[in-house]
Amino acid sequence: MSQADTGLQSIKQKPDPISDNGIENMREPPVTRRAFQRLSDLRTEEAGVLVRNRKQLGAYYLAGYAVECALKACIAKETKRHEFPPKLAYVRSVYVHDLDQLLRLAGLDKQLENDMKKNSSLANNWNVIKVWSEEARYIASGLKGKDMYEALIGTDGVLTWIKQRW
Repeated sequence: MSQADTGLQSIKQKPDPISDNGIENMREPPVTRRAFQRLSDLRTEEAGVLVRNRKQLGAYYLAGYAVECALKACIAKETKRHEFPPKLAYVRSVYVHDLDQLLRLAGLDKQLENDMKKNSSLANNWNVIKVWSEEARYIASGLKGKDMYEALIGTDGVLTWIKQRW
């Protein structure tokens, strides 16, 4: 096989972006439920490392992405293999960073509302999480990464709640 053929073959064979150790070779947004689940776990782990090292801003930012990825895993669970993509407007609505919108698209908004009525700790945790925005990347002070991280994990954590549904 010539060097040119080898190059073409490597272009045609895209590497699997997921490995057993985490995320590798991610050049495009993940599109599978499993990829979003792993990214959520990875971002949660990274946020925990940052909290333990008193890096509040980074912890806040990554904790929000952990929730975003978890909700996108729930949305991916609702799609069917080999199904023709829905209307472009729907596809665009899924490629956002708005946690409330993703919660609705995942079909979890009513369930969360009901569960928060019964569980004030979950409600408090969602109130911490829901204000997150990807715009946090431009904020240089005042973000409470530890609070965000703690609102994710634990018995009444938002991520714990989402994982029961993904």
